Amino acid sequence: MHIPDGFLDAKTWISAAVLSAGAIGYSVKKSREELDDKQVPKLGIMAAFIFAAQMINFPIAGGTSGHLLGSAMATILLGPWNACLVISTVLFIQCLAFQDGGLTALGGNIFNMAVVGVITALIIYKMLSKIFKSSGGRNVSIFLASWLSVFVASLMATVELSISGTVPFAVAFPAMAGWHTLIGIGEGLITVVVVNFVEKTGFVDEKTEMKVG
Repeated sequence: MHIPDGFLDAKTWISAAVLSAGAIGYSVKKSREELDDKQVPKLGIMAAFIFAAQMINFPIAGGTSGHLLGSAMATILLGPWNACLVISTVLFIQCLAFQDGGLTALGGNIFNMAVVGVITALIIYKMLSKIFKSSGGRNVSIFLASWLSVFVASLMATVELSISGTVPFAVAFPAMAGWHTLIGIGEGLITVVVVNFVEKTGFVDEKTEMKVG
C-alpha cells in the first residue's frame, strides 16, 4: 500500500501532507495530555512490533503481496492519538531508512494508514462494541475494525492515484479492492490474537488503552 515517489501529482501529495501534518500535530497535543513518562516506552515497543509485523507478507494470486497495516491494533491498544503517532513514525522510518514509500508520497501514505486507517478502526470498533458486548462479540468487532481499516485505507490510496492521473479508478479499484480484501482477513485474525494476548499480559494499562462505552 506504500505509494512510491512520482505516483502522486503535486496538488495531491501537498494536500495530503498538509492534512497529515495537522493530524500529527493534534495527536501530539492530545497524547501529551494523556501520557506520562512511564507509558512512553510502551509506545516505542508497540511501534517496533508494528514495524516488524509489517514485514509479514500475505501472498496473493498473480505474484502480488501485501503487509499488515497495524492501524486497528494500535488504535484499540493505545487509543487513536497514540496510534496516529505510532503508525506515522513507522512509515517515516520505512521511508527514510528503507525507501519503502516515496518521500513526496509520505504525507499520502501517512494520511491513508495513520489517519484514515485509524479513524476507520476507531469508528467501526466503537460502534460494533456497543452492539456486540460478549467476549466473542468483541473479537468480531476487533476483526471487522481491522478488516475495514485496511480496505478503506487502500480505497483512499486508489482515489489519490486516480485523481493524480496515475491510473484510472476503474482499473485500480478492482485490483486494490480484491488484494486488500484478502489482506484484511489476515490483518483481522492477527489483530484479534495480539489484542487478546496483550490484554492478558497487562502490557498496556487502562489509561493507555482505548475504552468503549
